Amino acid sequence: MKSKILLVAIWVLMHPIFALGQKPNPYVNVFPPGTIIHDNVPYNNDADPRHLLDLYLPVKANGKIPLVIFVHGGGWISNDKYADMGYMKKTIAEIVSSGFALASIDYRLATQAAFPALIQDCNRAASFLYDNANKYGLDRTRFAVMGFSAGGHLAALMGLSKNNNVAAFFMPKTTKTFRFKAVVDFYGPSELTSLKSSDDHKSPEAVLLGAAPLARPDLAKIASPVTYVDKNDPPFLIFHGEKDNLVPNQQSKLLHGWLQAVGVPSELIIVKDAPHFGAMYDVDEIRNKVIRFLKKQLS
Repeated sequence: MKSKILLVAIWVLMHPIFALGQKPNPYVNVFPPGTIIHDNVPYNNDADPRHLLDLYLPVKANGKIPLVIFVHGGGWISNDKYADMGYMKKTIAEIVSSGFALASIDYRLATQAAFPALIQDCNRAASFLYDNANKYGLDRTRFAVMGFSAGGHLAALMGLSKNNNVAAFFMPKTTKTFRFKAVVDFYGPSELTSLKSSDDHKSPEAVLLGAAPLARPDLAKIASPVTYVDKNDPPFLIFHGEKDNLVPNQQSKLLHGWLQAVGVPSELIIVKDAPHFGAMYDVDEIRNKVIRFLKKQLS
């Protein structure tokens, strides 16, 4: 009996995803054959299970590999680094088969730590990938970020605030020299006080801030991507559903309008009849736009 217990203990130590309480990667077989996968890489030198990322590398890379950082959604209060992959399988496979690395990151949820913890974690993951670029064969000069819903909010915030050097958005003593050359934003909130539930102290955005946005517009402004729009921001590709009943597509129209007003390249696609998320975003037309955009901006 003791020997069996010892064998189980050794097996757990040899499979750290189980020791950390992480579920096995459900999308390993989605990627092209030969894709190099680094699962559950800790990016903050701690034992927090939310400070992990998965890195997918193309099997045949010519030189340094451009990187797309994938930020999951879930209203800032749920899901993990596998969320959104389930209905975007063809897109994530095409990203890797097109020669890009893909890093899907976890971050602390707002139920665990209020803003700015989430953006700190996202930037910490980016700084880790920048610091370890040589180890993984990544090109430090060609980083893009892509996010979905709350992850779209965080991706936009990462891309827009980076050149503002907002100290509170970074963990102490971490690299800040990385930059993003492109942002792909799928239906992310851009201005928190104008969300439908911005006066509800139980809403996801209230959990994110620690107060309803209309009760603390000062905090909402700091956490809103549109606050940081300026002429030096990276190009954006934005998708939003025509029939999104969770995040109104006016949120993306507002962000797109601000970007155009300061001369930042931005394309907004309102997806006909599309809801907040789902397989309607993994069709050829959208996928091809994403790949063309990434190739153009990360060339």
